Amino acid sequence: MSAALTTTPAAAVSEKAAVAAEAKPIAEAKPEDPRWWNVLDLACLLTAELAIPAFTVGDFLKLRKGSVIRTQWRVTEDIPVRVNGTLIAWAELEGAGKRLSVRLTEMA
Repeated sequence: MSAALTTTPAAAVSEKAAVAAEAKPIAEAKPEDPRWWNVLDLACLLTAELAIPAFTVGDFLKLRKGSVIRTQWRVTEDIPVRVNGTLIAWAELEGAGKRLSVRLTEMA
């Protein structure tokens, strides 16, 4: 079972702007190739996966607000980022104010 941080494209844009002001705005990243222009606003599912192999249904049922879930991941290890289930990048988790952010470190 894996814990996934999931967001919609509109939410991703607003949260990214809020937590990473130095990042290039999505509007500026428009591809030069006009064949992409018709699909730029299509929704997709972006997930940053933090696998927890020994997590059980019993563990899930015990979760409460403030629960801490221990993982096997080291702080220095990158986590996979997928779009619609396809691996597109690796990222590191970082705190930005009161939010948890995902910073891409390598494109797949």
